[in-house]
Amino acid sequence: MLTSGPRSALRSTGFGLRNGHGSDSIPGWEPLDWEYASGSDRIARMARTKSSKPARAEQASGEEAPNPVWFKPVMFGFMLLGLAWIIVFYVSQGRLPIADLGSWNILIGFGIAFVGFLMTTRWR
Repeated sequence: MLTSGPRSALRSTGFGLRNGHGSDSIPGWEPLDWEYASGSDRIARMARTKSSKPARAEQASGEEAPNPVWFKPVMFGFMLLGLAWIIVFYVSQGRLPIADLGSWNILIGFGIAFVGFLMTTRWR
C-alpha cells in the first residue's frame, strides 16, 4: 500500500530504512521519518553543539615540544657575537679582541658563530 509523497518514495526505493534492508517482507522493517532522513534535525543539533573554541591538540611529546623563550635570542646572540669578534679582529688589524692569539681570533669567532648555527638545527 503505497501513497504519494516523500515517505512513499523512500519506502518504494528501499532508501531511508533504519535496519538497512530494502524489502517490506523482512521483519523489523521501519521507514524513517522524513525529518530524520533529510538530516535537518541532525544538522541543527550539530550546529548547536559546536564550540567556538578550536579543539586542543594532543600534548606534544618531548621531541616535538617548542623551544623555551630564551632559545632564539641566545642562538642569534652566538651568531652575532662570532661575527662581531671577526669584524673587530679585522678592523683593529689584529690588536683586538685578544692580541696575543693573533690569527686564532678568526677561529674563535667562527667557533662562536658555529655554536649559534648548530643551535638552529634544534630550533622549532
